[in-house]
Order: sequence, then C-alpha cells, then structure tokens
Amino acid sequence: MPALAALLLLSGCAADISNAELRAEYPPIFPDYCQVTVPCNIAPMHFQMNDNAIQVRVMAEGTDGKAVRVKAGKVVTFGISAWKDLLASSTGSGLKITVQAKYRDKGWIRYAPFTIYVSPVPMNDHLVYRLIAPGYEVYSKMGIYQRDLTSFQESALLENTLIPGNCMNCHSFSGNHPDNMSIHIRGELGGTILKTGDKIEILNTKTEETGGNCVYPYWHPSGEYVAYSVNQTIQAFHAIRDHRIEVIDLASDIVVYHPQSKQLLTHDLLRTDAFETFPSFSPDGRTLYFSSSQFQNIPEGYDKIRYDLCAIAFDPQTGTFGDHVDTLIHAAAMGKSISYARPSPDGKYIMFTLSDYGNFSIWHKEADLWLYDLEDGSLREMKEVNSNDVESYHSWSSEGTWFVFSSRRLDGLYTRPFFSSIDKEGNITKPFLLPQKKPAEFYNMNFFSYNVPEFVTGKVDWDFNKVEKALNTGQRDKIETRR
Repeated sequence: MPALAALLLLSGCAADISNAELRAEYPPIFPDYCQVTVPCNIAPMHFQMNDNAIQVRVMAEGTDGKAVRVKAGKVVTFGISAWKDLLASSTGSGLKITVQAKYRDKGWIRYAPFTIYVSPVPMNDHLVYRLIAPGYEVYSKMGIYQRDLTSFQESALLENTLIPGNCMNCHSFSGNHPDNMSIHIRGELGGTILKTGDKIEILNTKTEETGGNCVYPYWHPSGEYVAYSVNQTIQAFHAIRDHRIEVIDLASDIVVYHPQSKQLLTHDLLRTDAFETFPSFSPDGRTLYFSSSQFQNIPEGYDKIRYDLCAIAFDPQTGTFGDHVDTLIHAAAMGKSISYARPSPDGKYIMFTLSDYGNFSIWHKEADLWLYDLEDGSLREMKEVNSNDVESYHSWSSEGTWFVFSSRRLDGLYTRPFFSSIDKEGNITKPFLLPQKKPAEFYNMNFFSYNVPEFVTGKVDWDFNKVEKALNTGQRDKIETRR
C-alpha cells in the first residue's frame, strides 16, 4: 500500500472519533509495550488500558501499510495470523500502534502513537520454567512447564502431583536444546533426572565424598558433562517486616558429572572451606566459572557472606581441572555478592546478579543484573532492565541477542519473566513482559512465581509415563566420585 493510502487509512480511523481529545503522552496500557523491541517470532502482544477506560479502539499499522483495527471493551487482542502478518511486514522496523480510549467523564482521548520495534533476530521459541506458589516449609502444588513463545500454548513437563510431598527444581539444558536435560527432585522420592536423547536416568548423586546431592546444574557445551554445586542449605526467617527469608549455605562445593562413566569429577581446589556455588561453563567449554565466598559461621555471619566470581580451567578431553583458581570480580571488596553468572553464547559477556550479600538473590529487593565484559574486564549495571525491586535469575537465548530474566517489579511478591536484547555495541532494549491472552487478568489472578526461566530451541519431548513410573519405584542409579 502506498504511503499516502496508509496515511488516509489512519486518518479515517481517527476520524471515527471526531471529537477525541489529542494527548501528547503514550496510552497507559498494561503490559507496558510502548517503544519495546520484540523478536520477529513473538506471540501476539495483547494489552489493555491500565485505567478506567470503557471502550478502546486500536490501529496497528505495519511498515508496508498493512493495518489491523481492533475495537475492544477492555482487552485488545490480535489474531495469530493477522499478528504474524504484521510482524512479517515490519521486521527490521516497527509496528505503529494508535490507541483511542473512551471514558465516562472525559469522553474520547486519542493518545500519541507508539512503536513496537520488530527485530529480525528471532529468539528460541520455547521457555521452560517452574511455577510455584508462595511457601516456605510445605511443598504445595508446583511443576516444570514449557511455553511456546510464538503462541500462548503451555504444557507440563513434570508436576509434583505425580510425587506428592516432593519438590522439583534446577532444570537445565545443554546448549538450549531440549534433548539433554537435568531436573532435580527433593523429598522422599528425591533424585536427579537426567535426559540424554531418548534415554532417561534417575540418579542418586549423593556420595560419601560429597556429602550432598547435586543441584544448580549447567551443561558443558559438548553435552558430555554437567557442572553442579553440592549444597547443604538452611532457611532462616527475619523478624523485621521488610525482609522475609534467607536461604543460606552451610557448606557447598563444585563438581562436574560425566554421564558416560557415571563419575563425579572434582578437585581439591573446589573442595575447600569456602562456599562455592552456581557453576557455569564458558562457550568453548575450557573454563568453569562459579561463585565463591569465604567461610562464615552460620547463622550469625549470614549477612557477611559475599560471593566473588571465580574461574578454573577445565580440559574436556581428559575431564581434568587447572592448577589454580582465578578471581575475576572481587565483589566482596565492593561490599556486594555475585550469583547466577551466565556467559553469553558468543563469549563476550557474563551476565550476573549482584546483591548485598548471600547467593539466594530472589529474596533480596536490591538485587540487580550486571554485565562483565570478558574482553576488557569492565563492569556495568544493566540500568535499562533493572527496577526498584528484585531482578534475579536470567538466561540467554542461543543466538546470544535475547535474554530472559525474572523480576518482581509488578507487585513485589511474584517473579515474572521479562525479555530484552543486547546488540553487538552493547545497547540494551527496554524489557517486555511475557505475553498472555488476557494479561491483566492473568497476572492479577495467577498466584504462582516463575522460577528459573530457561530458553529452549524446541519443545521438550519425553515419555511422561516412563518418568512417572521411574520416580515412584524409588530406584536410583548410584554414581561415584573421581578426583
């Protein structure tokens, strides 16, 4: 459609409300999608007015003049086919969204048009996360779920209704691919589920040498190893109103599991009195990163636990470690603590969470996301995505442009997944909330937190009945430790 025709089309839409008051500000919508950048494969971005509007009229216009008009009472929705056409017509540029809203006391208002920029870079089309209700001592209903990010389809990978009274967490994938997966189960029927291709094993990862189960996994890029931390944790509760709970390590070490030999690989440098946790491998597989804190007496020293970012060499050919540990970021000297160090797929950055102390940053309101530049050693706060509330767990999409992170910015209580991107020059886009069919209703009435959002390149496919049967038999494959 020629540009002039597109302008006439837009004018015709506006002329429907001849007496609309013109406003210079963007419309107050939820979620806030004004001026965000989205991938070219994202699901329809439904929204609604975040005020007392009683009617809404919307024009969504693509770069080539294709347009969709929507009349709505509250929720503005787009059909899947129409939305995909709009994205396709605007890839590399953006959608122009014009909103007109009617109010009982003010009549019609036409707000300034806003743009949804459409990146030509798609993100991985699935997201896996745990949904869990608030709770501290009792495992209520929870599960591991996967969401198709190109639509609104969600399905369960595993729910604890199969194993009542047990907790499931710590899911991880090899290179964002759904074929290799690790999930940890805590409780009477506890164990580590390891999926490698079509093979499913349930492991007892507690050995005499380690003294605890393997948690907090991260796969080696080859898929031949999985790094874990071995943690002995406790919960402690605050007596003051602004703080709720601390999750504290009594002891923790780093190990690497080799599925083919069923051996845990370790080293004296990783088995010290210090607290070591949250491992991750570099994209080339030759460096193992982890958080490390000096030993503190617990519980009195809980707020003195501060984790630095450390690294040790790893040889994937022999499964052996280097002869020294390097400290990359002395966070303790900054009066801060590092958790969830996640290297970007191109090896340029490490994204991490920075909080005042400890490592379980989901309970720390001050927790924010930071970037460490591996090329020049610089640090910077990711102010473009941080808020006044918790920003914590995060992961990269496999192409290295998109990332997802958990935030409590909506209500201070529940973690929700937000998405953003970073380009080659380090520019970070405004984050956007995971789209839903009826976003306000969903996020106001869904009393579950999204934990550990992980990108996956496709849908995880496994034999659900086989997993259920294996879990309930209680049989677990034993592993051994090799130094």
